Amino acid sequence: MSETRYDVIIIGSGPGGYVAAVRAGQLGLKTAVVEKQALGGVCLNVGCIPTKALLHSADLLEELKESKKFGVTVGDVTFDLGGAMKHKQTVVRQSTQGVAFLMKKNKIDVIEGWGTLAGANSVKVALSSGGEQVLEATTIILAVGAHPRELPHIKFDHERILSSTDMLNLTEVPKSLLVVGAGAIGVEFASMFRSFGSEVTIVEALPRIVPLEDEEVSAELTKVFKKRGITVMAGAKLNGAENNGDHVLARVTDSSGKDVELRVERMLLGIGIAPNTSGIGLAEVGITLDQRGFIEVDEYLRTSVPNIYAIGDCIVTPWLAHVASAEGIMVVEHAAGHHVQPINYTKIPGCTYCYPEIASVGLTEAKAREQGYEVKVGKFPFSANGKARILGDTIGFIKIVADAKYDEVLGVHMIGPRVTEMISEGGIALSHEATGESMMHTVHAHPTLYEAIGEAAHATVHGAAIHI
Repeated sequence: MSETRYDVIIIGSGPGGYVAAVRAGQLGLKTAVVEKQALGGVCLNVGCIPTKALLHSADLLEELKESKKFGVTVGDVTFDLGGAMKHKQTVVRQSTQGVAFLMKKNKIDVIEGWGTLAGANSVKVALSSGGEQVLEATTIILAVGAHPRELPHIKFDHERILSSTDMLNLTEVPKSLLVVGAGAIGVEFASMFRSFGSEVTIVEALPRIVPLEDEEVSAELTKVFKKRGITVMAGAKLNGAENNGDHVLARVTDSSGKDVELRVERMLLGIGIAPNTSGIGLAEVGITLDQRGFIEVDEYLRTSVPNIYAIGDCIVTPWLAHVASAEGIMVVEHAAGHHVQPINYTKIPGCTYCYPEIASVGLTEAKAREQGYEVKVGKFPFSANGKARILGDTIGFIKIVADAKYDEVLGVHMIGPRVTEMISEGGIALSHEATGESMMHTVHAHPTLYEAIGEAAHATVHGAAIHI
């Protein structure tokens, strides 16, 4: 092979692209990654990793404020956004350096520049160092990701009307913050900046916040947010917003139909993402897009050009880093001729790192009923869990949704302390077709938070938990 001929070329180095490259390297495939910006994509640089680093600062701040009740006196607790941002950047740097190490370890060529499809088997790269290079490959994987979405009538000005990326570069905590959109991005930033000291209002067009979660989880988060002093406006419509120099003036119609004006220092528009699919030669090679610009793929994530695959946020599978990574591994193995199973997207765990944390996998109670299941539900509150009492964090519950006929677990939903770490048990339960009874008979160590899962399973099987 010449230096410009590869088995696999991957455009994009986010958690889909770099994981695909590592797997290709492990399989002995000559592989190149084309990346215009920093290795790691949105997730490592301006998404999951830096956001969670700041959320950890928020959690630590809240914990220190309450330390006296645990017998720990720390004096006056203050917050330094600059210090938190410095920690965030350290974590980001370590993560991107880790990806660079993996590229080197697995003999992946990293081509710095803007990649464009030049044919079914070729990629033209406008090199960051100047000039162009044409690369040839048997298989091409598009892992081009996405960017924050604007509204037609409201655009980012990157000064007061901000994207999630802008929020990660603030130099001071705004006195007031309006968050538009109450999905994971919105509630995480709302929670974070409330801890940092902002007066926060969150506006969501749908009838409830975190609308993809189980209804009881949404209700619990709403209750806690209001108790924390966050103004929650669900079922509300943002009609307009203008940067008026020293503030943003937003016009909102609330759930009762009343028009209100909100004057805030900063506004985050966190309403979702738009794919990075323009200007990379898709139409020229015959790759089909949907009406929103996302790449259309089959169950093995092949585009309309069979040797070109697409993974991650540029397709309409769940926009989660761990999904992109799983897709990257699957498509490389498929392209290499291995026997693979299409990903079951109904059993993907989701985590939201606000306070309290939210985690879920599988069907909500409402979705299970919509699909025709006769369901039974088991719940257990953290207020009855010994470890939660030790931590002084008893908000929330575990909820298990199971099929009443066969006892198969259909969904696991959590809100409360450290649930983003515990949802893995729910994921294993669904992937192994566990029943409520099998989860109940799994002995859970004491005292632990995850005992609450066993208690919820007991409630699912027998109608009542032991410790409540």
